[in-house]
Amino acid sequence: MSATFVAKSFTHVAQQHVARANAHARSNARARTIANAGTGRFIVGGNWKCNGNLASVRSLIAELNAGDIVDNVDVVVAAPFLYIDEAKRTLKAPIEVSAQNCWVEDFFDATRHYDSQTGAFTGEVSAEMLEDMKVPWVVLGHSERRAPPFNESNEFVGKKVAHARFHGLSVIVCVGETLEQRESGRALEVIFEQLQAIADEIDDREHSSWGSQVVIAYEPIWAIGTGVVATPEQAQEIHAGIRQWLSGNVSGEGSQATR
Repeated sequence: MSATFVAKSFTHVAQQHVARANAHARSNARARTIANAGTGRFIVGGNWKCNGNLASVRSLIAELNAGDIVDNVDVVVAAPFLYIDEAKRTLKAPIEVSAQNCWVEDFFDATRHYDSQTGAFTGEVSAEMLEDMKVPWVVLGHSERRAPPFNESNEFVGKKVAHARFHGLSVIVCVGETLEQRESGRALEVIFEQLQAIADEIDDREHSSWGSQVVIAYEPIWAIGTGVVATPEQAQEIHAGIRQWLSGNVSGEGSQATR
């Protein structure tokens, strides 16, 4: 698949999503249903993954800039690292830019979790670097990072989320279940395990907390690239379960604020 085709396809999807988000935001009752009684602003995110070239990225940015976004919707795009600067410089407000990953040092040393240093980690990008470049968002825990060849564990994702929050980054944390896990009735159990690993790291730690800066993106792994789409009812069931879990395991305030 060509980079240009990917960019054009994403533009079409992004424009559809922004249009839907605008429609939801204009209808307060519908917005409350979508958010499962949450208090956070509606958010639309687009992950460009490892796609594009400079020409296609510029074309995509121009089309996104031409879109009409209502005031109470946040729009975030996760550009490949090489194109983050281009996106930051040329995307118009209110669209914000996200990194697709970041590194945390000393995974096995709990005593040095938040004073992680940059250093001999060839090919990695640290939360400190994103903070320095004023990149406001980062995507963590994506199913493609949890799966081979990266095999990021729940615990590793939890430490990444906590470290990113410590450095002031807003985080889009991805959770989801496989088809086998869903068919065995373990969907919520799996997602709760993923969330618990995050709560173990960011609960009651200075400068690292739940809230509107932590967006939970439910991605049913069984629906990615399979042609099978999760129904709104299936997604809403998971959303409601996540918010209930947050209320019981983090706080009522955190449950309401988390998007």
